[in-house]
Amino acid sequence: MKIDFSKSPDGLVPAIIQDSVTHKVLMLGYMNEESLQRTQEEGKVVFYSRSKKRLWMKGEESGHFLMVEKIKDDCDADTLLIMARPTGPVCHTGADTCFNERNMNDNFLITLENVIIDRKVNPKENSYTTELFEKGINRVAQKVGEEAVELVIESKDRNEELFLNEAADLLYHYLVLLVAKGYVLEDVISTLKRRHK
Repeated sequence: MKIDFSKSPDGLVPAIIQDSVTHKVLMLGYMNEESLQRTQEEGKVVFYSRSKKRLWMKGEESGHFLMVEKIKDDCDADTLLIMARPTGPVCHTGADTCFNERNMNDNFLITLENVIIDRKVNPKENSYTTELFEKGINRVAQKVGEEAVELVIESKDRNEELFLNEAADLLYHYLVLLVAKGYVLEDVISTLKRRHK
């Protein structure tokens, strides 16, 4: 990727931020060479603020960061497309996007995963998910094991409600384990796709 920052007199290029899961356009910002480098190094989107005349990391005040998944340049090498996972509302108004759209995915698992990610990045008092993260990876992994055993036990009976509740418990704890390890469901899906022939 070779962005030509010299095309603009101020050395800035537009950076379109798109949710890596929902594919909604979240916002538009500007980057210079230094902010792009910091974005690549830190894994969080860093812009150049034209009004403040300085670098600023999206979320530095709100705690709602944009976690970088992939960065692409356009055919003219003067615009960036950044695929990212937001850890909360993106707009300073509190809206999901700067275009006042709901950033929802039809897949509830992705919605749940985003809540889990937010609890990791922004711990919340009286949250079971936050409590799991605070207890550490060993406890999270142990809960996955416990829930798996409980699901196996319920699968031998014919109680549909208990079976589905245990299946939901296992799936939830599995998502927490993925996030605790720094992964998301899409990483597992990509692995499955590579295996599928």
